[in-house]
Amino acid sequence: MKYMQEALSLARLAEGNVSPNPAVGAIIVKDNVIVGRGYTQPPGNDHAEVVALKEAKEEARGASMYITLEPCCHYGRTPPCTDAIIKSGISEVHISMLDPNPVVNGKGRALLEQAGIKVAVGEEHSRVREIIEGHIKYITTGIPFVTAKFAMSLDGKIATFCGDSKWISCEPSRCFSHHLRHRHDAIMAGINTILKDNPQLTVRCGGGRGGTSHKQPIRVIVDSYGRTPLDSQILNEAGDTIIAISDHVSELNKRNLGDKGAQLLELKAVNGFVNLEALIEELGKREITSIMVEGGSSIMGSMFDQGLVDKVVAFVAPVIIGGENARTPVGGQGIEKIQDAYRLHNISIEQFENDVMISGYIRG
Repeated sequence: MKYMQEALSLARLAEGNVSPNPAVGAIIVKDNVIVGRGYTQPPGNDHAEVVALKEAKEEARGASMYITLEPCCHYGRTPPCTDAIIKSGISEVHISMLDPNPVVNGKGRALLEQAGIKVAVGEEHSRVREIIEGHIKYITTGIPFVTAKFAMSLDGKIATFCGDSKWISCEPSRCFSHHLRHRHDAIMAGINTILKDNPQLTVRCGGGRGGTSHKQPIRVIVDSYGRTPLDSQILNEAGDTIIAISDHVSELNKRNLGDKGAQLLELKAVNGFVNLEALIEELGKREITSIMVEGGSSIMGSMFDQGLVDKVVAFVAPVIIGGENARTPVGGQGIEKIQDAYRLHNISIEQFENDVMISGYIRG
């Protein structure tokens, strides 16, 4: 088990840097000594198995390999990893989970077994599934995995009645939120958040597991009427910004935003606003596999109302704000009866100083 755990740690080093490929870790062991380590490199470069094999060299012959995900058996940007494993002389392969990609699913395992390699599957399956949850949904549906993340007071407020919100959560919570940003391909926010808070929506601490971020997530702003100020921080930060607009935006506004470097994604309005379902589908076509929605209340409510959320990460701080007009994290229409409320499954709870982070999945 310790070797698969080591492979898991390596897989986490690839998070946030390898999309649309999954983050995978691989270990090669011979005579109880690790002779090769690897994790997925950015698209077009070596997969985890090949990196580990290059490090192990001749020591790979007769050794055991531990991989978090079934090795690919097809030509994509790189040759099949199964070919490299078979040629190396590896005698035994431990796979945490089979690849849900229909092109691979079970076929990589079969090729290894046909070559006389002993294969075991299943160790640390649930932990690997969490690491590649975005890949799983995207590769099987073409739709990005959507996480709704927010921080609120004990009485369910995200700001005071006059809009002050800095800071409800503690610094360790905020730093971990940056790690969550790093894990996702895109960060989504509504225009009200841009107008009120002028956020950067970048990773500034706690990015990669090594403490640094190598790749900024794409910023996606839902701005139905093209109201994003031209001096907004999102238009003056490194990385890409996509502004989703409706067909009601004037040509002048579109030209001005485009001149600032924004990528405009124009969608037909539904009830006067950007069609969020169409937006999510379009982002999937652009190979965005995972999205974290950070606010505000209106867009969060619309995402829940339309059933577009897969996972929730909520930070709860032990403070009381009060106020009938203080905003809650999820606006929108909401549900009529408690029995129809979203109930989280596979719940995890973690503490950051005095804050509590609750995460779980909309679908069991």
